[in-house]
Amino acid sequence: MRHLTPQEVREHASGGLAGLLVDAVDGGASVGFLAPLDPAEAAEWWTRAAGDREVWAAYGSGGEVLGAVTLVRDTKANGRHRGEIARLVVHREARGRGLGARLLATAEAHAAAVGLGLLVLDTETDSPAERLYRAAGWTAAGVIPDFAADPWGTLRPTTLYYKRPGR
Repeated sequence: MRHLTPQEVREHASGGLAGLLVDAVDGGASVGFLAPLDPAEAAEWWTRAAGDREVWAAYGSGGEVLGAVTLVRDTKANGRHRGEIARLVVHREARGRGLGARLLATAEAHAAAVGLGLLVLDTETDSPAERLYRAAGWTAAGVIPDFAADPWGTLRPTTLYYKRPGR
């Protein structure tokens, strides 16, 4: 697991990070994009995200990006104590080996270390990601119907979660 600098995110945006995001969306992950995701659009998203969020990436033995997680710190005066897990993606070939849990734990540990007392995230209701978040101790705060379209354009409900890192 590596914490990437904004420069490293930009350098890897059109390669492994874009490929990871394309694989996630094409595999059904509801992470804000519709399928099929154009690799150029995925690279552009990572390039824009480089300065707005912290990014950790997990690599395979051949240097390929297998997963990534992003943490966005709230910048509002009344919200500087919180952050959001805004993307957690694992390549389909690397799923089922605990990589998502390790990425999530890495972001949570960092959040606690820098004094964030609250983390939030949202995910498609009844998706495989929900099992990961619940197993990691996240608490469901509620469900919003028809919140976001899945990669094929069908509106799906979203569950909001929170966690107090370090507790």
